[in-house]
Amino acid sequence: MIRIKATWIRDQEFSGNHEGNEIRIDGNKKNGHGPKALLLSGLAACSGIDVVEILQKMRVEFDGFFMEVETEQTQEHPKVFRDILIIYHIHTDPANEQKVRKAIELSLNNYCGVSAMLKKNSRINYRLEIEK
Repeated sequence: MIRIKATWIRDQEFSGNHEGNEIRIDGNKKNGHGPKALLLSGLAACSGIDVVEILQKMRVEFDGFFMEVETEQTQEHPKVFRDILIIYHIHTDPANEQKVRKAIELSLNNYCGVSAMLKKNSRINYRLEIEK
């Protein structure tokens, strides 16, 4: 079971607590992530964790890795995500490209639960940027 506690602070600000770890959520985006940005951050972290673990098992060396996630929202309520694009930036030898793609696809199609949930509404695409 996953259980979080969201406590109202003021205005549109909440403190989210999960197992003693706190995160600030702010609908006005002044003092924390907005709820939907937090969801996209969760997608990035979920897939990123998978990719790192898979690449380590494949013994692929890399010395830097980050992701950017982009989406548009529908105009009508509830404003949901349209297609989602994840841009994976990794510092590795270009010869590792196919292994990195395999790790990303395994994450998005087999392991990342956040991806599986979001795919029920939005198509998730990715782009890989290998930086040496």
